[in-house]
Amino acid sequence: MADFSREVGHCCRPELQELQGPRLFHKAADVRGNSIAQPLPNSGSVFLTEVDAVAGATSVDTTAPHSTPQHLDSGRARLGVTDSPATRAETRLDTVTHPTIGFFTRLLDRVPDADRYRHALEQIRHAEAFGFSSAWVAQHHFDGNEGGLPSPLVFLTAAAAQTSSIRLGTGIITLPLESPVRVAEDASVLDVLSGGRLDVGLGTGGTPSSFAPFGAVSEQRATAYNHNLQVLRTAWSGGALSDDGQVLFPPARGLADRIWQATFSVSGGQRAGAAGDGLMLSRTQPRPEDAPDATLPEIQLPIVAAYLAALPAGTTPRIMASRSVFVADTREEATHFAQAAFERHLADRAGTGRPALASTVAEFLAGFDAHCGTADDVIASLGADRTLDHADQVSFQVHSIDPPHTHILRSIELVATEVAPALGWALSESATAQKEPIHVTSA
Repeated sequence: MADFSREVGHCCRPELQELQGPRLFHKAADVRGNSIAQPLPNSGSVFLTEVDAVAGATSVDTTAPHSTPQHLDSGRARLGVTDSPATRAETRLDTVTHPTIGFFTRLLDRVPDADRYRHALEQIRHAEAFGFSSAWVAQHHFDGNEGGLPSPLVFLTAAAAQTSSIRLGTGIITLPLESPVRVAEDASVLDVLSGGRLDVGLGTGGTPSSFAPFGAVSEQRATAYNHNLQVLRTAWSGGALSDDGQVLFPPARGLADRIWQATFSVSGGQRAGAAGDGLMLSRTQPRPEDAPDATLPEIQLPIVAAYLAALPAGTTPRIMASRSVFVADTREEATHFAQAAFERHLADRAGTGRPALASTVAEFLAGFDAHCGTADDVIASLGADRTLDHADQVSFQVHSIDPPHTHILRSIELVATEVAPALGWALSESATAQKEPIHVTSA
């Protein structure tokens, strides 16, 4: 079987482009908080399970050599993580009391292209009606099986016209492939049309084959990213974009303060923090070579620590954690769609001559750090994810399970009405009173 964690870095677009997250559902764990295989009752499939009330559930040991360089001490202290095992399980500082919830999509519905966009727009409207505070879309080029949207700002303009309060974000724009002035102009127009509801997530890109058609070189992505980001900041801050003093029109009102940076790394967290930008954490990411069994929080908490330590004094942290979540009314239904996703994975890998990344449904879901099950199952697993203690926004996506459209709508409802309230997460005050629940037939 292929190394799942290595390949995730290639199959997930820009460093977090589609943003990804944790593990799963039913409760069972060893004393270190590692996931263990556990069959769900009345289910033919096996799901991995996340830590419940054990020491590893209340804090993550970020002192592991692969995850905590010495210079992160101040950031770790702000997270309340100490070097004492006795206190590590009790110290949880800088936590966010009531994070908001967001909806995230890569537009992967297995339908004709026009229906992909129509479905995604309906999902965003549904999320707004049920109290989601934000909606995020990913950018992918050329491969519709990886992501269905090459032009996120164009799509979000349509979403802005069909919504009134939900914030709209890019997760992310692959900045090295873009003209920064063009992005600055398009985003500024969209922000005006949406009434200031745009957030702009940016990243370097993660699919080397996408660069050549743009006349770009993947190995130069970091340099191009830094240059283009500086041009964006200049444009959105009203600075001159040419020697003769040309400035952006329409002027950006606050967009420079609504930049988010996506990253897999501690250094990326430091970069986003030092700039005062928001930090975007992925729904899943590759495991380090020296810690292939590390949990997602063990990888992401040092990134959060670095971000907090680097923030300028007086800057409010902005941390968005994306998580793969599919909530169904029954475990049988969740199992059915997880099995279908796994079988699609096997067929895709066989069709391209590549080895499968997993041999069971449980391995498949664990490899993508997915939460899948009933509301109670997902509440248990998300509640064990210590990274989420420090996020002011948790964004949910159904990838890589990708159930049909009506079941995505139902999952949105269950997240808003059962999962979020149980975890103390905030719903938007603008949620409509006349919400129409989706009625889905059993799988």
